[in-house]
Amino acid sequence: MTTKPKAKKFRIKRSSPPAKGPEPENPQADDAGAAPDARSGAVESPREVAAETDIDAIRREGLTGRQLRMARRMAQKHGLVPISDFDAVRQLRLKGIDPFQASNMLELVVPGQQEAEAETGTVLPGMGKIQLPQTVKPASAQLPQTEAYTADRRSVEITEIQRDISRRRHKRLMLLLARLSAFVFLPTLLAGWYYYMIATPMYSTKSEFLIQSADGGGGGGPLSGLIPAQLANSQESIAVQSYLTSKDAMIRLNEELGYRQHFSQPEIDAIQRLDEDATNEAVHKVYKKNIKIGYDPTEGVVRMEVIAASPQAAADFSQALISYAEERVDALSQNIRNDAMADAQRNLETAKLERRQAQENLIRLQEIYSADPTEQLAALRSQITSYDQQLLEKKLALQAMLDNPRPNQAKVDGARGDVRRLENLLKELYARMIEPDASGLSLVQQSTEIELSRADLATADAFLQSALQGEKQSALEAGRQVRYLTVPVRPIASDAPSYPRRFENTILAFLIFSGIYLMVSLTSSILREQVSN
Repeated sequence: MTTKPKAKKFRIKRSSPPAKGPEPENPQADDAGAAPDARSGAVESPREVAAETDIDAIRREGLTGRQLRMARRMAQKHGLVPISDFDAVRQLRLKGIDPFQASNMLELVVPGQQEAEAETGTVLPGMGKIQLPQTVKPASAQLPQTEAYTADRRSVEITEIQRDISRRRHKRLMLLLARLSAFVFLPTLLAGWYYYMIATPMYSTKSEFLIQSADGGGGGGPLSGLIPAQLANSQESIAVQSYLTSKDAMIRLNEELGYRQHFSQPEIDAIQRLDEDATNEAVHKVYKKNIKIGYDPTEGVVRMEVIAASPQAAADFSQALISYAEERVDALSQNIRNDAMADAQRNLETAKLERRQAQENLIRLQEIYSADPTEQLAALRSQITSYDQQLLEKKLALQAMLDNPRPNQAKVDGARGDVRRLENLLKELYARMIEPDASGLSLVQQSTEIELSRADLATADAFLQSALQGEKQSALEAGRQVRYLTVPVRPIASDAPSYPRRFENTILAFLIFSGIYLMVSLTSSILREQVSN
């Protein structure tokens, strides 16, 4: 089954061709008579040229096929007759309609427009749109213009556009140069003028020193005796560095060499000059700016740079600070040495006092007992041992006699008497050892006290010997812990100013002002974009 093609028919009103004859004198009548030919494509009017230019611009927008189809449908809804999809977009935009707006695409039929079309007969209720021939109403806007849109005119308009763009770019460039001049170039010029013309020249004196200890190299190597000292640890160097930059060193330098008066001289420019009644905090701020100290942990060297308005003052300040550092180095180990020696001497005095007390106690006991109880006890023990031997022999002899069936009674009685006498003597000797005498103590107790006193005396002697050795060792260690300062680079007065560095400082000022201007410009641009959105 085939369907016959259907096409909409239009009845176009054509005018009769004009009669040949002389050209009319009235150009408007000529244009009016030529209007149908212009609409049919015989005359290329400026309007048609503008339409082609707009269509080319729309074609370069890169619209998709879907968007073009939607624009064509919307143009038909609004009663437009475009010759192409791009022309549909152009005509809709001329009427002030955005073909790609969501509300326009969803609006299928406008009620007011439907009623108007129903009145004209183009739309019937309940039916679709009927394509009827419409009366063409000539209007002055549809008539071709006598002025032709030539290439020269187009080039003139393009030239005007380019000039306008150039003027706007020139204006923006002038505004940018004005801002840069106000916020970058002028401050940089003022900074350079100050450094080159006003700033007071400052003289710098550099010196280096290091902190060493008196400890030997150690290790027992063949070259250990050739190493007289070792570098001190970094803590002492950092402590000295902190002291030299402290307010204490500044106040001392001011009292001895007049640091405040030196930087309050009227010859110094107003920016670097101190007020005569400046506080210690203001003076210390200038002091820290002009005293630069750095410690190199790899080499153990402290580098110091002193800046002043005169070369001799800078050298004097540097020499004074080095002397302060040397005193501080000595003071760092002074407490350690004093504490070690004080403890050693205190222990020695205590040991001497205890030994003296133990000795006096022993002498006092010997005076009380008038004899050495230990010797007496040893003598008694010797006698007891001898008498015990004799008693044992007598008992054996008596037992031998008694073993005889007919012993001699006289000899038995004599042996028994000897045994009895020896036993009584031993009892007396034992009694002398354990019974108290006039002092209230027995010989054993007296001997014990003497032995304890002698033990205390021996202990005190040992403590005294140990204290003596400790005191000598402490003195030796205290001597090894001494730190001293060595100055390999002495401060020497310079003959040329070192500050200010005019060129470097001017370039640095330019970079600083440029960075500030750049950050402010970026911030303002971001804020404007955020506010506009």
